[in-house]
Amino acid sequence: MATEQLHCLVDGEPVALEGSLQLAELDAGLRNRIKRDYPQSKPTDYICGHHLLKYRLEHVDALINADMKQTKKINQKLTKALQSDDYDIIDVNDSLSESLTFGQKVSDDVARFGGSWGFIFVFMFVLIGWMIVNGLHLFGVNFDNYPFILLNLVLSCVAAIQAPIIMMSQNRSADRDRMMAENDYHVNLKSEHELRLLHAKVDHLAQNQVPHTMEIARFQLEILGEIRQELAELRAHDAGSSDSAKRRESPHENMDNS
Repeated sequence: MATEQLHCLVDGEPVALEGSLQLAELDAGLRNRIKRDYPQSKPTDYICGHHLLKYRLEHVDALINADMKQTKKINQKLTKALQSDDYDIIDVNDSLSESLTFGQKVSDDVARFGGSWGFIFVFMFVLIGWMIVNGLHLFGVNFDNYPFILLNLVLSCVAAIQAPIIMMSQNRSADRDRMMAENDYHVNLKSEHELRLLHAKVDHLAQNQVPHTMEIARFQLEILGEIRQELAELRAHDAGSSDSAKRRESPHENMDNS
């Protein structure tokens, strides 16, 4: 019983079973690409290695172009996100130092000295000295006898003046904290935009580019295998041709010798 002759789907030429593949054996991407050019094709049809190579190269180019377009799109989004925020990060210390007035400098110095151990020691020394001098009438001084009403007045005046000066310094500290918080907000906002786009790039790399790269590598191995098979067939054909030539030459040599 004669075997049925196989024909290539593309050009209709006869093909050998070893040098062709059935459409059902191909990947869905290749099968759909062939189906697009030949809508009448069926899964049982065959395609030769020469035309299959062309479709494989087209499929590889399509995968590479799709990855490049997606990467370009993500890079454009990243660039747009970085350019959309035109807020410049401010050096808080330099900005406050440039706008510092004489009164603000005095308030900072008073607040700095009023919150130190030096102020406490000086204040205690003045209080104790005041009370000793006026209580014991040293050197004939008794301008503020017990219960030291003048001392209470001086302390009240110092507290009344010192409190608003310290509050002025605290207001400057609050301005510094506000500016730093605003800087932190914009820095965090930029970082969030960048992290989202970087996550998108990593997801694209893991979900698309790596599988596409592995698929391209598999295509390359299949093509190399087919090339090796064709080379082996050519070598076998050349070896068979040389053996036939030698056998044809042998009778002639025997006749010449006789």
